[in-house]
Amino acid sequence: MKEKLESSPGCGNTDQVTLFRGVTTVSYPTPARGEGGGRSKDEGGLPSSGDRLLAVLGLFTMDRPEWTVEDAAGELAVSATTAYRYFKRLTRAGLISPVSGASYTLGPAIIQMDRQIQLCDPMLNAARGIMTNLVQQAAEGGAVILCRLFHDRVMCVHQEIGTGHQEPIVFQRGRPMPLFRGATSKIILAHLPNRTLKSLFTANAEEIAAAGLGHSWDDFRRHLAAFRRAGYTTAAGDVDQVRAAIAAPVFGPRRAVLGSLSFLVPKARWDESLRARLAPLVIAAARDIETAMQADDADGQASRPRVRVAR
Repeated sequence: MKEKLESSPGCGNTDQVTLFRGVTTVSYPTPARGEGGGRSKDEGGLPSSGDRLLAVLGLFTMDRPEWTVEDAAGELAVSATTAYRYFKRLTRAGLISPVSGASYTLGPAIIQMDRQIQLCDPMLNAARGIMTNLVQQAAEGGAVILCRLFHDRVMCVHQEIGTGHQEPIVFQRGRPMPLFRGATSKIILAHLPNRTLKSLFTANAEEIAAAGLGHSWDDFRRHLAAFRRAGYTTAAGDVDQVRAAIAAPVFGPRRAVLGSLSFLVPKARWDESLRARLAPLVIAAARDIETAMQADDADGQASRPRVRVAR
């Protein structure tokens, strides 16, 4: 039987990769040091068993997809025996798998989890049909992408491609992207809680200024307030050099921003008339996604996404 992506039984109703411009993805926990630079009393120098295992998974990146136990022990500042225990637990769970030369790489459980997301994620199930219809509004060379907030980055989780020749999309599915560049990210940024924005500005003032979002906290707030009033943001060549984008926020329960919906068009086609035509369509499509999610989750108990600010 052909499996449908829109729904599946059991789903209810429904790396540290170096990027362009020096941007990197969110890091996983690293060993905590005790006095004198040594490991803390907690085993492995990490605060909990879960954090220790996450730190091991965080080693497997696009730049370095394979690790040996010995290399991982050195990177995490733990003993080889401790590292072996972590690897054994992760291998048993299928999260990593042995390959040739005593190395390990990410395992099949990751693929299984990705399949479950594709089949069961409420946001994806709500958005697919809406995105398919939306891309037809400027199908020639156009694309529509759905992105989610991921700590202090933004990640594409789904895309619909229009007709005609297409250059590769920079906002590729699964690739964390910067929070301060591009319409897709900026509209999410504009709707984060004020306390989070203050922490982000304190930790990233230079990057925020370079992105044209203000040289002071007051300037930063004014830029974001303008985005909120408009209900969308636009950018041309900001992240993707050959495309322009128009993006609207997607909200969850209690108006917590979950992500954004963006329409990408070739930069050569971008003009005021296209912006004026697409802006209300993108905003309406984002509201339709929210309505569809609410219909699938009448209780509305989803938690607010958390932003982890890199220190």
